[in-house]
Amino acid sequence: MSAGTGPVGVGVIGAGVISDTYLENLTSFPDLRVLGVADLDTARAGAQAAKHGVPWSGTAAELLDNPEIELVVNLTIPAAHVEVGLAALAAGKHVWTEKPLALDRQSGRALLDRARDSGLRVASAPDTVLGAGLQTARRAVDDGRIGDPRTALALFQTPGPESWHVAPEFLFQAGGGPLLDMGPYYLTALVHLFGPIRQVTASGDRARETRVIGSGPRAGTEFPVTVPTTVRALVEFHRGGCAQLLLTFDSALPRASLEVIGTYGAAVLPDPNRFDGATLLHLVGHGEPEELAARGHPASRGTGALELARAIRAGVPERASGELAYHVLDAMLAIDESIVRGQTVAVASSAEIPPALPADWDPHARTL
Repeated sequence: MSAGTGPVGVGVIGAGVISDTYLENLTSFPDLRVLGVADLDTARAGAQAAKHGVPWSGTAAELLDNPEIELVVNLTIPAAHVEVGLAALAAGKHVWTEKPLALDRQSGRALLDRARDSGLRVASAPDTVLGAGLQTARRAVDDGRIGDPRTALALFQTPGPESWHVAPEFLFQAGGGPLLDMGPYYLTALVHLFGPIRQVTASGDRARETRVIGSGPRAGTEFPVTVPTTVRALVEFHRGGCAQLLLTFDSALPRASLEVIGTYGAAVLPDPNRFDGATLLHLVGHGEPEELAARGHPASRGTGALELARAIRAGVPERASGELAYHVLDAMLAIDESIVRGQTVAVASSAEIPPALPADWDPHARTL
């Protein structure tokens, strides 16, 4: 597909809970034109389109037939990510997909290979790593403020999403759990800071065989848990350094933390599932920590789709690339395999680490 000119036409497939935030942001970016919303439930698609001032709604097939739509934002459930992505590529559209990129290596690789062979692009969430909070931290680490990063501690603890999510079953089945649901945020941030992952050693278990929906019209419904709900991993990187990772849906103490220790100090980063937040630098011999306020744009989910659209127009690589998402997927699957096998598992893939966003990058500027 030609790079084209002017704002990029966007179609959103998937009108679930997360589409609210996406549509609120995407419709506010002058470099994008959101032309349609599609969903299996066309009434839900229509309601979301009306709520956010999008001119059209209907089925995915109808959306893919629209020649003005150049970029599909895929917000379907994880099990449908590859199927919808392949259909979009077949229709000549670029793809931004929610995480994870795929549920297995073979289909994830097939999606990226199809894009390459078609001259199209696939990029993937999380784009929290492009938020002002983590980008400020990234620039500080890149500038050597804590010296050479050597180790990290990544924690995500929660009692689980079934208390608030009205349909949480998919989060406790293949493609879910804290590993594939929350792992992309933490591992993507770590790869930005440490580079590609070399190998992983992990263990995991589940606290309960069933869970109960806690809210919505199906509150009180019991459902099975088929994946580990606590995952512990040692993550080692090609260029040196390692990270300890704990992801759990079994903790009564909610906590989200990412700390990086370098040769001259330590950095406490913002929550990797957020776009904002300050960074605290604890430097050897400096007493009180230095607080770095988030410096950069205020936007949230959808930022990565915009950065992709601008990169398409400019003919340059996008930062939230499909190859980076595939590497993180490969690492997560290696963690899962390490849990099953009880041994260290090598991560075969790699990825180019994109440069940090300029601090003055403005999603609300008109650049196309």
